[in-house]
Amino acid sequence: MKLIRPTLLALLITASLPAQEALKSALVFHASFDTALDADFSTGSKACLIKKGKETVPATFNDEVNLDVVGGKFGGCLHFPKKGVTRPQFSGVNVLGYNDKSWSTTVSAWLRLSPDEDLEPGYCDPVQIVGDDGKKGFIFLEWSKDETPRFFRYAIRPLAHIWNPTNVQWADIPFEKRPMVQVSKAPFHREVWTQVVFTVENVNAKAPKPRGSLFINGKLHGRIENWDLTFAWDPAQVALVLGASYVGRIDDLAVFRRALSDEEVAALHELPRGIASLR
Repeated sequence: MKLIRPTLLALLITASLPAQEALKSALVFHASFDTALDADFSTGSKACLIKKGKETVPATFNDEVNLDVVGGKFGGCLHFPKKGVTRPQFSGVNVLGYNDKSWSTTVSAWLRLSPDEDLEPGYCDPVQIVGDDGKKGFIFLEWSKDETPRFFRYAIRPLAHIWNPTNVQWADIPFEKRPMVQVSKAPFHREVWTQVVFTVENVNAKAPKPRGSLFINGKLHGRIENWDLTFAWDPAQVALVLGASYVGRIDDLAVFRRALSDEEVAALHELPRGIASLR
């Protein structure tokens, strides 16, 4: 094994410091899931909630969502042992920063599952950003419901009349005509943690043009471009939602106040203690 001289190691660490400082200054939310559902750090609310009718109430662990105190990428993690209806969520107010002029953000999470073996039939969305109405905008990571192996996707669906003017079912729209990035063989496995990062950039803006990017383990896998990404959400109703029909583990959830660059996402992937390295 080739050893790195102490002086070279020091130089490498020093070189990474500016990138870490830039990431730290952009961080607005971090949930480590080491000991609780609530976030460790937030510029808004730390509270983890669930929907109960039209209201939101504090989330608690149950047989659909529990805490694995030693099985995380960095300490503990959330474990969804079976498909259920419990969907932990965090308020986007003062975190996601949604606005109707020009909205940018980045979400990062680590996932551990074997999709074709662990997921039950139907769509699965491990992470969503939702508003007051799905027809006014909807952002999600998903695994497809019918294909084997399942496709992994990142989608930004703006106002319904923009992306689906004839009201066709999502599954019936050709892949290339959907506002999404699709990965046919994403590197997920129940014994290995995989980092997923997605960016939202200039949504609701006319110039510069809006787009979204998907990264897996620090590498770019595609961009959503050349779409009118106009939303009409009520900012007070925007939330980050986890675990829609998901079976597996989630760890080290983070949100940044802007769209990270490709280089910053690569640096994020290499943080030795995950997001805790920035705090």
